[in-house]
Amino acid sequence: MMAVAAVYEPYQVQRLNHGIGYATAAIELILPTFAASRGLKGTVAKQFVLNPHPTLIPAIEAGFVESVYCFGSELGMERYMSSRPDVFPVGADGNLRSNRALAQVAGQYACDLFIGGTLQIDSEGNSSTATKGRITGFGGAQNMGADARGRRHDSPAWLRAGRQAGDLMRGRKLVVQMVQTRQPDGTPSFVERLDAFDLAASAGLALPPVMIYGDDVTHVITEEGVANLLLCRSVVERAAALRAVAGDTEFGRARSADVTEDLRRRGIVLRPADLGIDARSATRDLLAAQTIDDLVTWSGGLYAPPVKFLRSSVAKLATADVKAKPAIHSIEG
Repeated sequence: MMAVAAVYEPYQVQRLNHGIGYATAAIELILPTFAASRGLKGTVAKQFVLNPHPTLIPAIEAGFVESVYCFGSELGMERYMSSRPDVFPVGADGNLRSNRALAQVAGQYACDLFIGGTLQIDSEGNSSTATKGRITGFGGAQNMGADARGRRHDSPAWLRAGRQAGDLMRGRKLVVQMVQTRQPDGTPSFVERLDAFDLAASAGLALPPVMIYGDDVTHVITEEGVANLLLCRSVVERAAALRAVAGDTEFGRARSADVTEDLRRRGIVLRPADLGIDARSATRDLLAAQTIDDLVTWSGGLYAPPVKFLRSSVAKLATADVKAKPAIHSIEG
């Protein structure tokens, strides 16, 4: 909800890339509900560079999403994509025509926003999924989450971000990191120093495995609120904004209440209430689809979820149906 209200709405983001994860899936599922209630249909999230996520189905059917250019495919989405050549790049044979190289170029130069999750953020906004005891791949985040300085075509989102950063000669790509202040096991997500530095030293790496560099990150969103780093004018102010949304972590407890209030007054830190959001309304009722079965219904029965996503009571029936009606596998090309 805060991502929609603090980023998609004010910047009028139309061309974007979503990282993989629960947070971005939730955004996709609240487009037909929360975003629609704010009058955003037809103005935001229209063109995606993204694999065909099943969680996009409700937004497509509700008329939010106009096109999706794909890096690759998604198992079970074949029949649905074939039925929507107006949205997906499918050929005359009904198969997806994805192209990873072209999607990378579009993601870097055409998209106004990359938004995704992470595991650890430091005081400068550097973000990484390489932590002690857990090294998770970056996927395309380091490419999608980098500001392409060769870009020259403008858009409202790109220009607004550039002006907020104090740059009147060029725009900026919006790069948003979403993370809970603590991981499910209680490990704090905000730290003074990334584990990536220790991993680099122990592995003999020339550079620490930073996923997205802090100077590319424009916003950080947690359950506490939003830190708009574009408006920060010093590394001290940047760290203070991050501490303001870091919650009850050692990093967050180092914040100054007076400084945080000043940042909030200046619009650098935004709480849910500042965005017109009642935190009590953040329930599953806002999800356009709450189950896999709901996604199948939205697709008109065309989405065929992988058996592992189905309840065990229907898994055998689904397997039998797949055997009786083999899916057409998509190809890249």
